[in-house]
Amino acid sequence: MQDYMNYRWFYTSSNKLVVGGKNDEQNELVLKNFLKEDYIVIHTTNPGSPFMIIQSYNPTKKDIDETAVFCSCFSKSWKLGSKKIDVDVFKGSQIFKTKNMKTGTFGVKGSKKTIKVKPELFLVIQKGKLRAIPKTKKENVLAEITPGKMSKEQAVEKIYILLKNKFNFSISKEEIMRAIPSNNLNIKTLEM
Repeated sequence: MQDYMNYRWFYTSSNKLVVGGKNDEQNELVLKNFLKEDYIVIHTTNPGSPFMIIQSYNPTKKDIDETAVFCSCFSKSWKLGSKKIDVDVFKGSQIFKTKNMKTGTFGVKGSKKTIKVKPELFLVIQKGKLRAIPKTKKENVLAEITPGKMSKEQAVEKIYILLKNKFNFSISKEEIMRAIPSNNLNIKTLEM
């Protein structure tokens, strides 16, 4: 199996790994390298999000809900400032691709469940890496990320200063850049 850390990833509250693509090419690779027929796959109802795959045959409802939030936060709907985002839940066996579909695009046959989620992430450390993930009770939260008006570069700068000054962390701006959604961000520090 390819190294999941090259993709979008996080661990759910029940320690299930979730892996998704960062772009069209990675969506192709994620479905090729991480998908099994019975795995749950999550994608926003509207186009423009990663395919997120829960690496488990028996994810809990909480695993699915957390993955749906994660998916929504790295979607086009986030960039548009949506306060609630529709996300589809289906099985790997329902995914299909025809020759005329562009890179990163797939179809889903049969019925799927749609859930509405609020896009918000929390900065934490998972597996020694800075991650922006849905709310769990396990990790210490460093900051909250919601849709807003900041550019990604402004958000990276704010997070970098916060981590350095408040938490005495030395994390590169590149690692912060990899962890957070692109553009239209709001960074809220949380009192601990």
